[in-house]
Amino acid sequence: MGKMTAMTKALDFDKETFKKEVSDNVKMLFRKNLKEADKQQIFQAVSYAIKDMIMDRWIATQKVYEQEDVKTVYYMSMEFLMGRALGNNIINLTCYKEVAEALEELGIDLNVVEDQEPDAALGNGGLGRLAACFLDSLSTLGYPAYGCGIRYKYGMFKQEIRDGYQVEVPDNWLVNGNPFEMKRPEYAVEVKFGGYVRSYVDKEGRTQFSHEDYRSVLAIPYDMPVLGYGNNVVNTLRIWDAEPVQHFNLDSFDKGDYHKAVEEENLAKTIVEVLYPNDNHYAGKELRLKQQYFFISASVQRAISKYKEKHGDVRKLYEKVIFQLNDTHPTVTVAELMRILMDEEGLTWDEAWEVTTKATAYTNHTIMAEALEKWPIELFSRLLPRVYQIVEEINRRFVEEIKAKYPGNQDKIKKMAIIYDGQVKMAHLAIVAGCSVNGVARLHTEILKKQELRDFYEMYPEKFNNKTNGITQRRFLLHANPLLADWITEKIGDEWITDLSQLNKLSVYVDDPKCQQEFMQIKYQNKLRLAQYIKEHNGIEVDPRSIFDVQVKRLHEYKRQLLNILHVMYLYNELKRNPGMEFTPITFIFGAKAAAGYRRAKLTIKLINNVANVINNDKSIEGKIKVVFIENYRVSNAEIINAGADVSEQISTASKEASGTGNMKFMLNGAITLGTMDGANVEIVQEVGEENAVIFGLSSDEVIQYEQNGGYDPMEIFNNDQEIREVLMQLINGFYSPEDPELFREIYNSLLNTLSSDRADTYFILKDFRSYIQAHREIEKRYQDEKGWARSAMLNTAKSGKFSSDRTIQEYVDDIWHLKKVTVTLDPEN
Repeated sequence: MGKMTAMTKALDFDKETFKKEVSDNVKMLFRKNLKEADKQQIFQAVSYAIKDMIMDRWIATQKVYEQEDVKTVYYMSMEFLMGRALGNNIINLTCYKEVAEALEELGIDLNVVEDQEPDAALGNGGLGRLAACFLDSLSTLGYPAYGCGIRYKYGMFKQEIRDGYQVEVPDNWLVNGNPFEMKRPEYAVEVKFGGYVRSYVDKEGRTQFSHEDYRSVLAIPYDMPVLGYGNNVVNTLRIWDAEPVQHFNLDSFDKGDYHKAVEEENLAKTIVEVLYPNDNHYAGKELRLKQQYFFISASVQRAISKYKEKHGDVRKLYEKVIFQLNDTHPTVTVAELMRILMDEEGLTWDEAWEVTTKATAYTNHTIMAEALEKWPIELFSRLLPRVYQIVEEINRRFVEEIKAKYPGNQDKIKKMAIIYDGQVKMAHLAIVAGCSVNGVARLHTEILKKQELRDFYEMYPEKFNNKTNGITQRRFLLHANPLLADWITEKIGDEWITDLSQLNKLSVYVDDPKCQQEFMQIKYQNKLRLAQYIKEHNGIEVDPRSIFDVQVKRLHEYKRQLLNILHVMYLYNELKRNPGMEFTPITFIFGAKAAAGYRRAKLTIKLINNVANVINNDKSIEGKIKVVFIENYRVSNAEIINAGADVSEQISTASKEASGTGNMKFMLNGAITLGTMDGANVEIVQEVGEENAVIFGLSSDEVIQYEQNGGYDPMEIFNNDQEIREVLMQLINGFYSPEDPELFREIYNSLLNTLSSDRADTYFILKDFRSYIQAHREIEKRYQDEKGWARSAMLNTAKSGKFSSDRTIQEYVDDIWHLKKVTVTLDPEN
């Protein structure tokens, strides 16, 4: 695992005490001694020993927060893609080397122990991983925070590939328990659904609202520690589980409440079962809204109770609490906060609205209009009757504001109203109520201001700001790539671990032949590690001397995995036509989950696997092209993949990707970006220089032009470009699916068919195809220049300092949250 020289500075680690504790834990938990314990039991024992070290710091941190009466950010997110906890916790305790040595003396390999831990199935894509990086940075920078989400029993799903198809199986990550979590039943709260609202006038003459005949569940928090690096600060990820308000019993049956008891039992069970239930149908939509309200109501209730423990006046809540909404999913926070402040705390509308508008802020993560959540009024009002009344009143007042600002402009109301055309528009609610609206890359924020949210920007320009995303170098370099981490520390010291801008000091080494050689040798070692993973999991031998060209991310049409695999088909045709052509061997590595209900995305996975099957088994091309689809892409295998990549495929249709963070992880680990000028790619190129990336395709402005004015016909390309036509015909002539030539007809149609109401080639795959072919030729040319490639790879690492989530979080703190940094020292008695 490398020397981990950088991690020996902060912790008094007693090796003998630790070894004894691991041994005692095995005895106490499993009634065994170390020799009898299996790998999972040893993982549990080691985790509990580490948790014991964390506990003193967790308690000390909470004490400091109480004493200093700090303002806290509540980061509200449907997803937290945390990855494995053990290795990260040891790293942030700054005792990785010592723990590894102590375990080695017990005959235990820490790498093997880490591999026993399942990834926490609490998220899926970039949204959830960003939330996890943000929590890591908040703790490392010493800012008070809670992450608030749901304790999903099975996550989204575990992906298996059977006969080339994605098959979704439950991700039973809690089967052996989670050693790092703590159940906190003392903080349980009730969350209510359905029923109706009765209004009445109280003795003071005020209208009051009573929620009647509802169904409810008990929200039980489980807390997980989030450690800062080497600073004793431990924040909390609070994920909520659901239980019936009272466990099902015969007493309910005798009282005639049998159905209600059964309903509440089932409600509690289903609400926390899976992340993003398929919402292609009504029941799925309803379940998603229940999930959102469940964790939001629980988190807001608890935040207010915690505030009231020390403060009398809830009208000043915003001085100590800020809720950051991670995309539109948690937007119901706005109305729930209003409900509690008015109905339970007795504030007037204006008082509650002042608190709410100062205590909520919204991050927009998407330019895709369909991803901005909208709920049918019928569903929303039936499920959350009181909350809906409040949203209705927010909307009524907002529409009055629009009328005052734009008299007689019905079009503005149509575009901006929170409730319109039978729908509740959550992004509109978040913007109207939030004190801040931010995009997540400079280009994305500009597109929001000029396109998607232009009307809101015109009305509230002061709310809009940009916070370019970032990643935590502690997981994606220090833990994921120990060889490179040690090399960097040897060259420039270890300050980069908490200040990534230090990496710029590596720039002086990029022309040094010895340093180039060392850097590329580390890359080769990481490619060997990835090749071994592929051999173990896919049974495919890949050549670590070939170019490792990687695209790993959520599968969506705008991310254009399809363009990538169509280009692989094109390259294969080239090789078959000209077997003797000059060709640098290349391994194309894919990894992606498609949403369970997303048919075309799942068909793309099948296409990738069928193409892989044909190419990998064709001996005539002598292994010059290999295609690998890595099953069940997740944080733990991403760490291995990021470190071993030569080329980072970031090829979304320009203007569609809000930011991307995979692009940053590859850059940090010395891969070269092959991409469009989209999302954070624009800023990556700005940092590293165009000569150290390969850019292709339409610009975002050109894409938007075509979308608004037309003028692109993919059929022209099909008719005039024989090589592209050949690739497309292979989708429907059985070349990659002899058993069913029509299998990929839907993909073919999506690119060409003008009969359907959808625009053909919505994501400009054929339009960018030639440019993409050219970009790949450029990559191949550069790869042959070993020194030039090494220099570019090193510069990518050296210039990635901007893309730390530490920088992003500091910007949120300075511009939106206004938190105070704390210092935590441990009581030597402990």
